[in-house]
Amino acid sequence: MFGLDPTLITFTIYIVFMISIGFLAYRYTSNLSDYILGGRRLGSFVTAMSAGASDMSGWLLMGLPGAVYAAGLVEGWIAIGLTIGAYCNWRFVAGRLRIYTEYNNNALTLPEYFHQRFGTSHNLLKIIAASIILVFFTIYCASGVVAGAKLFQNLFSVSYSTALWYGAIASIAYTFIGGFLAVSWTDTVQASLMIFALILTPVFVIYSLGGFNELHIVMAQAEQVPHKDFTDLFTGTTPLGLLSLAAWGLGYFGQPHILARFMASHSVKSLNKARRISITWMILCLGGAIGIGFFGIAFFHANPQLATIVNAEHEQVFIELAKLLFNPWIAGVLLSAIFAAVMSTLSSQLLISSSAITEDFYKGFIRPKATDKELVWLGRAMVLVIASLAIWIAQDENNKVLKLVEFAWAGFGSAFGPVVLFSLFWKRMTSNGAIAGMLVGAITVFGWKSWVPADSTWHSVYEMIPAFSLASLAVVVVSLLSKKPSQDIIETFNKANSAYKAAQ
Repeated sequence: MFGLDPTLITFTIYIVFMISIGFLAYRYTSNLSDYILGGRRLGSFVTAMSAGASDMSGWLLMGLPGAVYAAGLVEGWIAIGLTIGAYCNWRFVAGRLRIYTEYNNNALTLPEYFHQRFGTSHNLLKIIAASIILVFFTIYCASGVVAGAKLFQNLFSVSYSTALWYGAIASIAYTFIGGFLAVSWTDTVQASLMIFALILTPVFVIYSLGGFNELHIVMAQAEQVPHKDFTDLFTGTTPLGLLSLAAWGLGYFGQPHILARFMASHSVKSLNKARRISITWMILCLGGAIGIGFFGIAFFHANPQLATIVNAEHEQVFIELAKLLFNPWIAGVLLSAIFAAVMSTLSSQLLISSSAITEDFYKGFIRPKATDKELVWLGRAMVLVIASLAIWIAQDENNKVLKLVEFAWAGFGSAFGPVVLFSLFWKRMTSNGAIAGMLVGAITVFGWKSWVPADSTWHSVYEMIPAFSLASLAVVVVSLLSKKPSQDIIETFNKANSAYKAAQ
C-alpha cells in the first residue's frame, strides 16, 4: 500500500519524527504541571508558534482554501475577523491571564482558574466549565480527525473508515506520550512547516499559469461561467453575513487550548515578544490560505481535466495543487503541513480535555490527594477516551471540517469568552455571573439554529453573535443582582492587577 512513492515516504518520515519528539518530551514530564502546562517555562518563540499552530487546525489548509475556492474573496472576512480577534487576545488577555492564574492558587486549567478567581465554596462552577470543555472539544477534535482522514484517504487511496484510524493514531501517539511539552515542541516545527507550504504554493500556482497577467485573464474567464465576481469582498452577501464572518474573531477570548499557551508562558514580557511573532505568522498563513483557494479557481479553470476531485470536494484544493505542481518529494513535505495543522490542534484539544477530567473532576472530587504520577497516567488514559469519542463523531464521511470547527469555535467563544474578559477587567463579577454567562453562551450556541425559523434572515447569522452578546449580558446582570465578592477576592484581584502592570 505504501509502495515507494516519494510523497508517501516523505510524509511517513514526518510522522515518525513528530512521534519521536513525544518520546523526548516524556523525559521532561515528571508531574501534572509538566504534563498540562510544561512547568510554565515556554519562551517567546515556542509560545507564539505553539499558540498559532494549535489555533490554526486543518481548516486553515483545507476548510478556508475550500471556502474561498467555492465563493471567492468574500470568505476572506473570516481571516480579517480572526486577525483582529487574535491581536486583541494577545494584547489584552494574554499577560493578564498569565498573572491572574498564578495569583489564583497557581491554577493550571481554565475551570480551576474560574473556581479560584471567584472563591466559590462549592464546585458547581468548575463542573460546568469542565463539562463545556469536554462537549465542545470532542466536537472540535472530530474536525481534526475528519481533516486527517481526508488527507490519508487521498494520499494512500484507502477507504475513509481506514484513513480515519491512520490519522487519529498518529496524532494521539505523541500527545499520550509527552503531554504539553511534546505538543508545544511539535507545534513549533509544525507552524514552521505550515507557513512554508502556505507561502510556496500560491507562488507556484501563479508561476504555472504564466504570471499575474495570465492569472488575471484566466480569472476573468472563470468568472463568466458562474457569472460570479470572485474578487469582490462583498459579493453575494449582506451586512449580517459579513458580520457573521468577521465575528469569528470574538471566539479567541474563550479558546482553552490557546489560553493555555498564555498560562504556560515564562513571563509577561515574553508574551509581548510572542505576540509580534504570532500575529506576523498568522497574517502570512491566512493570506497564503486565501491565495491557495483564490488562485486555485484560475488554475483549475485553465486545467478543467484536473478539476474532478476539487469540484466534488472543495476542501481538497490544496492537496490537489500540491500533488500536481510539485516534485513528489516536495509534495510530501507540503502535504505534511496539512497533517501538521491537524496534529497541532488535535493534540492541544485532547490535552486540555484530558486535563479537565484529571485536574477538575478526578483530583477535584474523587481523589484530592492523588499523586502526580497517578494524575499524569490518568491524563494519558483520558486522551484515548476522548479521542475515541471524536473518532466516533467523525465517522460520517460527509462531515465538513469548517462546519465542525465553526460550531465548536462558537461554543467556546460564547461560553468562556465573556467570562474570561470580565474576570480579568471587572472586580465586581461574581461566581453566579460566571455560571450564568457560561450556560447562556453554550445553550444559545446549541439552540440558535433550532429556535430561529429557517426562513428568517436571522437564521443565517453565525451563532457566535447572539450567544456572545447574551452571555455578556447574563454576566453583568446576574453579577449585579448577586452579593458582592468578598474582600479577599477583591484584594487578590487588585494584587494580580498591580503585578500585571509592574510586569509590563
